[in-house]
Amino acid sequence: MLTFDIPGYKVLRLEHLVMDYNGTLAVDGRLVEGVAGRLETLSRDVTIHVITADTFGLVQQQMAHLPCRVSVLGQEFQAEAKLRYIQELGAEQTVCIGNGRNDRLMLQAAALGLAVILEEGIAGETIQAADIIAKSINDALDLLLNPLRLTATLRS
Repeated sequence: MLTFDIPGYKVLRLEHLVMDYNGTLAVDGRLVEGVAGRLETLSRDVTIHVITADTFGLVQQQMAHLPCRVSVLGQEFQAEAKLRYIQELGAEQTVCIGNGRNDRLMLQAAALGLAVILEEGIAGETIQAADIIAKSINDALDLLLNPLRLTATLRS
């Protein structure tokens, strides 16, 4: 479990890290360099989940060597499916990372919602749903690995 006590914000007790794949962990279906090592480190403290529509059909291959659970969604009602997924895990103990419009509901419901801006861009509704916006997936993951960064951004 990752625990962060952020003054004037809240205490976060996070057991799950749930992420989108394309546009969040990957560009054009390929895992972003530097992500694998960060996920391996984080997997010591949280259970890692990747939920995706798998637009490029590469998620299973790209994530096969990493300690995470991969779920491929159907093409319909993805935002609602992602929300249900984190609700079943316990949204209050989940951090979510995403970029697409279909990530907005899970980011909003999660204990901590991080949005990232890669080459694909980010949906405006997703920006509004996030607690923090990071300029890369590695920066977003580093927020979890370096807790004082979270404190500096979220404290009152």
